[in-house]
Amino acid sequence: MKELQKLEERLGYTFQQEALILEALTHKSCKKPYNNERLEFLGDAVLDLIVGEYLFKKFPNVNEGDLSKLRASLVNEKGFQKLANSINLGEYIYISAAEENNDGRTKSSICSNAFEALIGAIYLESGLKKAEEVSLYLLEAAYPKIDLESVFRDYKTTLQEITQARMGVTPEYIVISASGPDHKKEFEVMIKVAGRELTTAKGSSKKVAHQEAARLALEVLKKDKD
Repeated sequence: MKELQKLEERLGYTFQQEALILEALTHKSCKKPYNNERLEFLGDAVLDLIVGEYLFKKFPNVNEGDLSKLRASLVNEKGFQKLANSINLGEYIYISAAEENNDGRTKSSICSNAFEALIGAIYLESGLKKAEEVSLYLLEAAYPKIDLESVFRDYKTTLQEITQARMGVTPEYIVISASGPDHKKEFEVMIKVAGRELTTAKGSSKKVAHQEAARLALEVLKKDKD
């Protein structure tokens, strides 16, 4: 584990079980008897809880809807990639030669999944409190200011970044209908990605409908990934 000591220093956590950190850092492309997918699944749930509780306590006067937006802006692939990059996690991931040649160490999906797996591994070895300490230490270092204005990510931008990274395409927004009087219009928008209808949403303006449709589309893509 000597080569992993620098990573552990950046995490602020030393693993007692070498097998756990190795599993957390092993991508499925290695074709080993183990990989980090199960730990990623666990880490995703742990991080969702940790960040949710953190925001709940930090913003006692913020409503559920805005808390959900804040959490969604932090608990996602790009957010976890930011945390992974803060500890240079890509340098330590075990990937196949093919992935290595395909810039796998900088891929958002590989780095973010490995980060979730690491937190899942810490949770398994030392419990929720230690996983929380590590996660919030990295979160607050990466985001010096956490509030709706500075952290809230535009859903359309996030959706476009993800679809371009995964599929090499951008979302298509189609206005299905516009109803109501001029002073109280309601627009319904559909999102298509690579010909697939992902979701529809309504809003008091095209901009609002676009954002809500993008938010729902991100949820669909997250379920696909899971």
